[in-house]
Amino acid sequence: MEYQKSNNCEIEVSMDDEIKRRISQHPCYSKDAQHKYGRIHLAVAPKCNIQCNYCDRKFDCVNESRPGVTSQVLTPQEALEKTKQVLIEYPFIKVIGIAGPGDPLANDETFDALELIRKEFPDVTFCLSTNGLALPEKMPDLLNVGINTLTVTMNAIDPEIEAQLIDYVTYKGKVYRGVEAAEILISNQLEGIRLAVEAGIVLKVNTVLVPGINDQHILEVATRISELGVYIMNVMPLICQAKFVDMVPPTPAERKAVQDLCEPYVLQMRHCRQCRSDAFGLIGQDMSQMSEERRNSLKYKYKGR
Repeated sequence: MEYQKSNNCEIEVSMDDEIKRRISQHPCYSKDAQHKYGRIHLAVAPKCNIQCNYCDRKFDCVNESRPGVTSQVLTPQEALEKTKQVLIEYPFIKVIGIAGPGDPLANDETFDALELIRKEFPDVTFCLSTNGLALPEKMPDLLNVGINTLTVTMNAIDPEIEAQLIDYVTYKGKVYRGVEAAEILISNQLEGIRLAVEAGIVLKVNTVLVPGINDQHILEVATRISELGVYIMNVMPLICQAKFVDMVPPTPAERKAVQDLCEPYVLQMRHCRQCRSDAFGLIGQDMSQMSEERRNSLKYKYKGR
């Protein structure tokens, strides 16, 4: 493998040609790709194995753009049919992802859907987003279905801080709370990230910025994930809902300050739009919520990409 330095940080990243291709066509991993290539999120995974204090998956509105929102949970076969339709009509979509509405690794349907799609579309980039609790034990399954890129939501590496962000985790049939739950989650996240990087999967870490809880701690997260070989980090502003409904979200300036602080250690994604679990199209241009007329106009605009 050759080593290439990012333009935005001093960390050396090991990349072969295939990894470069994945990054160059992934709208979340490349700021240039966001204007050229799209992704489709398949909402096949309703169950979750943790409860975050900022997460609410109960509501769906056409004006909502946030993780966990979907208008419909698909069966694996429905996911395959939707993928066929979208890839034929919108060839600029290069990434097929599963991001919920729960945690993909807590749902067998995730792997059933990916296996069906891989048989039909062997060359697409597969992406998956997870909280990482089940990542170490599910790594063989992820490799078997051909996951190329992976996002892990990791909000802290200090259990005392993480315990303030989650209500509970369900692990190996038992419910854990408090610092004990946080210790299990963080340990599995770190081990899962290590295994994924070793397997050649390109890693992104999402970190939810929660003022007053982890805002002074995210630099430590960035430093640790950089040591593990994570390619890019996405510092996401808190959406105030669920148990955190009365909290104050970070300002854009506060978020930028954290990103700037972390940039010397790991490349920062600054174009995230916190997409729905059923989004497709370009980032910031969610076709799942558009009229058919609007989708058709975009179809002709991007034809031939």
